[in-house]
Amino acid sequence: MAEKIGAAKAVAELQGWAVVDGRDAIRKVFQFADFNEAFGFMTRVALRADQMDHHPEWFNVYNKVDVLLSTHDAGGVTTLDLELARFMDTIAP
Repeated sequence: MAEKIGAAKAVAELQGWAVVDGRDAIRKVFQFADFNEAFGFMTRVALRADQMDHHPEWFNVYNKVDVLLSTHDAGGVTTLDLELARFMDTIAP
C-alpha cells in the first residue's frame, strides 16, 4: 500500500492544488482551450491512472476538468495521489 502523507504535505509539494475542506483530499481545476483539449488530458490521465490502479474523482464541463485526489482504502492522501497529481501537472498545457 502507498504511504499516507496527508493533504497538507501534498499541496506543499505541488503548485495550484488545494486541501479539500472536511476531507483528507486535494483538488485542482484545470482549464483548457476547448473540450477537445480537456478530453485529451482526461484520456492521458485515465491511461496512467489505470496503469497505477489509482483513479481520480473528476468532473468535466466543456474546457474545465475538476480533479479530486484521495486514496480511499488509505483514508486520505498518499504518495499515489502525489504521483498522479505531478503527472497531471506535467501534461497540462
